Amino acid sequence: MAAACLVAGKPAQAQLHVDISGVGATQYPIAIADFAGSGQGQAVADVIRADLSRSGQFQLINAAGANLSTESTISYDQWRNRGADYLAYGSISQSGDQYSVSYRLVDSVRKSQLDGVAFTGTQKELRRISHQIADRIYQKITGVRGVFSTRIAYVLQTGNTYELQIADADGQNPQVMLRSRQSIISPAWSPDGKRLAYVSFESGKPVVYLQTLATGQRFPIANFKGNNSAPAWSPNGQQLAIVLSRDSISQIYTINADGSGLRRVMRSPLIDTEPSFTPDGGSLIFTSDRGGSPQAYKVPVSGGEAQRITFNGSYNVSPHLSPDASNLVYVTRRGGAFRIALQNMSSGSEQLLTNGPDDQSPSFAPNGMQILYSSIQGGRSVLAVVSTDGRVRQTLSALNGKVREPTWGPFTN
Repeated sequence: MAAACLVAGKPAQAQLHVDISGVGATQYPIAIADFAGSGQGQAVADVIRADLSRSGQFQLINAAGANLSTESTISYDQWRNRGADYLAYGSISQSGDQYSVSYRLVDSVRKSQLDGVAFTGTQKELRRISHQIADRIYQKITGVRGVFSTRIAYVLQTGNTYELQIADADGQNPQVMLRSRQSIISPAWSPDGKRLAYVSFESGKPVVYLQTLATGQRFPIANFKGNNSAPAWSPNGQQLAIVLSRDSISQIYTINADGSGLRRVMRSPLIDTEPSFTPDGGSLIFTSDRGGSPQAYKVPVSGGEAQRITFNGSYNVSPHLSPDASNLVYVTRRGGAFRIALQNMSSGSEQLLTNGPDDQSPSFAPNGMQILYSSIQGGRSVLAVVSTDGRVRQTLSALNGKVREPTWGPFTN
């Protein structure tokens, strides 16, 4: 069956538009001046401004007419009087098809330089460089690593066509990795960000594939009797957890990334599904109805007794631990609406981050500060992001189609 085609790296037609609401508990006043020396200087600064604004943690101070370069002498008092505690500026030079981008970050209160670095790249790489600068600014000021240069993956359904797409964290530069007339579900990033695991129905049943993003090369890692589903990578990238119905009922297995070493984790009389590894790689978080309703459980990868970990509400699915293992995110059904919930693993306290009515597939950013999910808003299927304190929300809306199964990629540099 020629039901799926590889289109690795092909630009997608639908760009995503970002709407932002809410602000963080603390906002840092910062001015971002247009970079000097090139017609690309405003575009670079615009990307940095958009990244920082989207986080909800920065208040952008107008830097119009600043005319700064990396060689400029900075009047700290002038920027402090404008209301900017921080100032970022830079220069761009071009040699052939290569651009050199230098930037500086200063603290106008302490009157000191916080950061300075240079990047090189082609014109097509300027957006990536801009994201990297925004990451550095975010980390220098907040103390938390930025995620602006990371990527996301999701499935876009348009009519009877399904596309597995990857994009920048702001939804821009979408690339189609696979196009099919049959369903594609459950994309999962490898820890190094170089491969995706996913489930394709192109052969008439669900089969788990691994695909290398740079080349488009792929192979089926799990094509056993019955259903093969729900792939999740181990933190070291050497194994995956998968769900198989080869023994009549859906159960969790582990398998090596080359397709060898299949092993059943445990035996359950009821369905176990949606596994994900804990950050230390020693246990699996999964969904099971073994207690009478769908709830999140934890079990050692080596097998043993499963421990229930969600107790708020009668329906909790799609659980994932935060990168530091301090919080659990999941989909909960409350009052008929599917909402994203966050549970503190120490206290057991729960916070409902979204209002529904149909929010699904939550995925932590690699710094643990935000959660990506799919949502129905105004009757349209969209990608959305919410901060883990619930204060800041972003909607990354597609121009058309249904956006599903989002997953946030790892740090890659």
